[in-house]
Amino acid sequence: MDGRPAPAPLLIACALGIERLALRRGGLGDTAVTVLRTGMGPEAAETAVTRALADPALRDAVVLATGFCAGLAPGMHPGDLVVAEETRDPRGTTRCDGTELLVKELVRAVPGHTVHTGLLIGSDHVVRGHERADLLATGAIAVDMESAATLHCAVRTGVRPVAAVRVVVDAPEHELVRIGTLRGGISAFRVLRSVLPAFVEWHRSLLLPRR
Repeated sequence: MDGRPAPAPLLIACALGIERLALRRGGLGDTAVTVLRTGMGPEAAETAVTRALADPALRDAVVLATGFCAGLAPGMHPGDLVVAEETRDPRGTTRCDGTELLVKELVRAVPGHTVHTGLLIGSDHVVRGHERADLLATGAIAVDMESAATLHCAVRTGVRPVAAVRVVVDAPEHELVRIGTLRGGISAFRVLRSVLPAFVEWHRSLLLPRR
């Protein structure tokens, strides 16, 4: 024992059981990782994350929101990755930490997949049709229901690094009716299944002592 405090754990929040299933894998070494299924929607995410961070074991946790999202920009495809520079919903805007590092680790973990960076906007419902264009006009590149609420809650309850990484499951030219039933859903699931090592490396690098 060298007397140094244990590094802050990593809390990964996702909404759906299929997302949590994709994120289950071993081989994480000594990194303390908790994958939290919050349930769908911003209120469910806020409630679940608040409860999780009240646990003394997770009080100082680094928080990363992940799962599937809808792409807003033309040319996006299922399986593309979105790394948020910031998240936004009616609760406010939250800046993300270590975006460039996350992009680097994701490119390494999932070679050949496009990684987009920009504003990830929150919604309280599944976005379809003309709503995509309306949200794109705000400067957002993707939308989901939980990331903004998750990160807002995380920084409200303590000073900690936060981030959001989403996998595009549908896009303007590839609208998906139900996750898992079409090729786009399967592609997004496979990508999400491969990104956990990138999250762990991002977490480790953030916590390295600054020289």
